[in-house]
Amino acid sequence: MNPLKPDDSPDVVKAFTEQWLEDHWDAALGCEKGAHDYDEKSWLARVFEAGLMVPTWPREWFGLGLSSKSARAIEKLFTRHKVPGAARDRYHLGAITLFKTGSESLKRDLLPVLLKGPICCLLYSEPNAGSDLAGVRTRADYDNGQYRINGQKVWTSNAVDAEYGMLLARTDWDVPKHKGVSFFLFPMKQAGVEVRPINQITGESEFNEVFITDALVPEEHLLGEVNEGWKSFQLAIAYERLIMGQGITERRRKSAPGDVPKLIRIAQSTGQIEDSHQRQKIAQALAYRELNKLNNNRAKEELASTGSTALMSLSKLAMSRIQHGEARIASDLLGANGILDDADHPDASHAHFDAAKAYMNSIGGGTDQIQRNIIAERVLGLPREPEVDRDVAFKDVTMGPA
Repeated sequence: MNPLKPDDSPDVVKAFTEQWLEDHWDAALGCEKGAHDYDEKSWLARVFEAGLMVPTWPREWFGLGLSSKSARAIEKLFTRHKVPGAARDRYHLGAITLFKTGSESLKRDLLPVLLKGPICCLLYSEPNAGSDLAGVRTRADYDNGQYRINGQKVWTSNAVDAEYGMLLARTDWDVPKHKGVSFFLFPMKQAGVEVRPINQITGESEFNEVFITDALVPEEHLLGEVNEGWKSFQLAIAYERLIMGQGITERRRKSAPGDVPKLIRIAQSTGQIEDSHQRQKIAQALAYRELNKLNNNRAKEELASTGSTALMSLSKLAMSRIQHGEARIASDLLGANGILDDADHPDASHAHFDAAKAYMNSIGGGTDQIQRNIIAERVLGLPREPEVDRDVAFKDVTMGPA
């Protein structure tokens, strides 16, 4: 049993984690000690059993009850030693949502499963319900202890590999749109689920269309109450926005201790580091990143203390601005060389990728325009925009052409 206590300091947690990794992880081979190759299932089970996977959660829910500050010491050590399995209480959206909104029996059954491996995709957007997710038309009809699902989702990341999806579906058509939806933990690997990849300008296919025909989800897989799924969904999408606000959509690149920020390095390599105009733009970009870190901390504290989710929109919108802005600065620094795109010109190649990828952060988790509305209404207290269908039974809402 892990001897760490909830009031242990970050230094104590760090010392324990360093020793634990020394005892169990073979850094030279990149796998569990005593093994010859990395076995993901075995290793994640070991991290889970030690409580290091979700250290801020209570022991009764597979954690250690540590403070966020102490838990960060674990995350930093795992990251430094390139060891997988940490910080799933911060980044595993499916597990976090289940932990916050699922029934006790569902959490007992599926939290260990989700934490130790399976991808959980997000089945939210539809062809006619993207910006207005309360307008989803995917049906969930009750059928003898389970729900029969029919509908279509789009822009779903990781749907090809996902074993579960967080599904927003309509369970009552006789009430206004926000009141008749339910939220499910939906099994993806079953008959009636067809996934079609969408090709992106970056050459990747991270997004997918998902067609669901008479697929089933057990009644016990409800996240929250039936017809009250909008509340559970709001919590899930708030965490998604917070994660995106921390730059999860950015391309991860190898770095070394002492590495300078990429914009400074490009300015140095192109002989523009002394250019006052470029220095000012780079300094402003770095300041935006630092400010966003501070706002992320503020948002997490507010969510923990009051349950409010609006500040997550500010973090996500800020990261969109950061990604687009830094891509523009990098392209400007590179000049004509910025049109090159091969292994011999990595800075130009990365600048191309970043410029295209930035749009993912501007769309996923709700568009930048939606975030501005949320910030205006819920953070700044400005009047709501009129919604003529807000109190109309969804079956009577007039839909425009597809």
